[in-house]
Amino acid sequence: MPKKSTLDALKQDFLSYLKPKRKPDLITSYLHYIAKRDVVSPVVCPRYKLIFKSLDDALQVLESKDLIWRETRIIIGQESAAVNDQTKKIYICPFSGKVFANNTHPNPQDAIYDWVSKCPQNTERKDGLVVKRFFVSEDSEIIKTYIEKVDKPVEKVVFSSALTGALYLNKETILEEFKKDYVKSFALDEIQNQNRFEIEGSLLQYIQEQLAEEKVSEFIEGLAEHEEFMPYIEKWLES
Repeated sequence: MPKKSTLDALKQDFLSYLKPKRKPDLITSYLHYIAKRDVVSPVVCPRYKLIFKSLDDALQVLESKDLIWRETRIIIGQESAAVNDQTKKIYICPFSGKVFANNTHPNPQDAIYDWVSKCPQNTERKDGLVVKRFFVSEDSEIIKTYIEKVDKPVEKVVFSSALTGALYLNKETILEEFKKDYVKSFALDEIQNQNRFEIEGSLLQYIQEQLAEEKVSEFIEGLAEHEEFMPYIEKWLES
């Protein structure tokens, strides 16, 4: 049964959850309770259609599968770059280092596409056709590397977002962007009523363990010691 001290601490919150509901479902209510008890804060990543037990779990699982960021390299100084301190966005050839900037070329995206299709250093082919890939970055730190003069061409390790393809000088920026824009909180008690997302392994295991019949029975027995919960327990037992 729920530990007395734990139930006492969560009693008012749980009553506040139950009272507005006309017919609170047992399992849904139980999931709400254990989420509070165990401080479980699920998050959903809509892009990958996955619900995780926590933000830390989401980061750990998705990073291990290269689904947040990837390490790559850029060439600096191989070709002259018309980039200055007013530049906000650049298009980079991964083969030669040639760069087109948003403020120094009228059509930088068309220009980079044309460039990589003819770039002598581009030896990548797919089905016999030239691969026309390029990098895009709005990271001021990346842009700075093309403003600074170098004595000879250099390769630099940078990071690309697996979700947008954008380049950044460090992966921390991508992680912050991911946390801000690509995950959102998901209530544990909404899990059983949704069918849009898959439940990630560690969260699924946690739910299955907590929904064991004996644990749900202990939960009800613990509530039964508090008169305020009896109307709800009676309805649950009836159904």
